[in-house]
Amino acid sequence: MASIKLSREALIHNLDIIAHQVGGKDKIAVVLKDNAYGHGSVLIAQAASDYGVKQAVVRLEREAFEITDFFDNVLILGQKPTHPYPKFSYAVNSLEEIALYPRGARVELKIDTGMHRNGIMPNQIEEAMEKIAQNDLICVGIMSHFRSADTLSSEWYWQRKIFDELKDRASVVAKKYGWLLRFHISNSAGTFRSVSCSDDMVRVGIALYGCLQMDSTLFQPSLKPILSLWGDKIATRILKAGERVGYNGTYEAYADEVLSTYDLGYANGLDRLASNRYVTPLGIALRGRISMDSASFSSDTDELMIFDNANDYAYAAGTIGYEILACLDKDLKRRWID
Repeated sequence: MASIKLSREALIHNLDIIAHQVGGKDKIAVVLKDNAYGHGSVLIAQAASDYGVKQAVVRLEREAFEITDFFDNVLILGQKPTHPYPKFSYAVNSLEEIALYPRGARVELKIDTGMHRNGIMPNQIEEAMEKIAQNDLICVGIMSHFRSADTLSSEWYWQRKIFDELKDRASVVAKKYGWLLRFHISNSAGTFRSVSCSDDMVRVGIALYGCLQMDSTLFQPSLKPILSLWGDKIATRILKAGERVGYNGTYEAYADEVLSTYDLGYANGLDRLASNRYVTPLGIALRGRISMDSASFSSDTDELMIFDNANDYAYAAGTIGYEILACLDKDLKRRWID
């Protein structure tokens, strides 16, 4: 059966680089939302915990419960609390939703410093924190999100400046209520934009998994992809010169060619837009249209590595590595290989 293989050595390598960049393991929060970007949330959670990481970030409460035993705190980005669980904190994105949270819930206030997607405006920070107190919630963090940290522009600098200026204002209100705040704005790209980390935490997702892409003019950390995708052979044939393969026969052999189908298709996350455009790291070409549950390659090996860097496959599909990873079939078996 098709499978996903994970390199623990690559994960530790990436964590070492991130910890060195930010000044220690205690500043790392691993982003495990959407099945840890397709890698398997429990597998990555346990390995990160063994390394010494104490903080994690997910999208849903269900995801948090899956990995809660491995961390001191799990930040939930996309769901309001059903109950005030002591190890969970929840992102607050608007003034209006504060009243919808149950008393005693731990929250982290998101500030819109320029992403213009979620979060309150900077001039609302005191009002929001007062509302949090009035509703008997506990504010444990102030957060934001960079919109262009992976590109060379002025945007990272002015978002950084806005967020830094908010720290003193938020601390004044927090002191009034006895709250101990943590401040964090950096995603993976933002983590590598300065030589030191002035925040309490960074939220690393794509860098953790070794698929961070930055403008060539920016610092390029030597991260390693930890995931490789493998398919098992279904059948082999000789495609004769002039014969065509797959739906609508979009690939025609110009000479006799060995061709095999493998048990991965777009239902497993093998993006159909890469049809006839992708070549594996070992130089094996994808032939014809990708089907729902299979794809044809110019190979007869029993087990075929489809990719060992999602960014390479993403390039052929005209998308980004995030999408390829996040769409990988959750039913694919995932295992450590080292």
